[in-house]
Amino acid sequence: MKKPNPPVGAERVVSPCIQVCVLEQESSICIGCGRTLDEIAQWSRLDFDQRSLIVDGLDARLKDLRRARAKNRPARTRRRHAALSD
Repeated sequence: MKKPNPPVGAERVVSPCIQVCVLEQESSICIGCGRTLDEIAQWSRLDFDQRSLIVDGLDARLKDLRRARAKNRPARTRRRHAALSD
């Protein structure tokens, strides 16, 4: 079966997927790439501008997600992670 052609211009924005496909329970955001489940599902049908908007916001989204996850982590685990990052 032949793959459908991507939307015009869409091939210029590479998928941010890093093969760590785990959705964070509270937000339903992938902890690997930072996209929502809807964004992941729609990716192949999005045009260049739509993909660009998503990619442009991923760094901030992942930073917020990591901050929220760290805040919710038990104190013992937070100390261990802090020691590992030193």
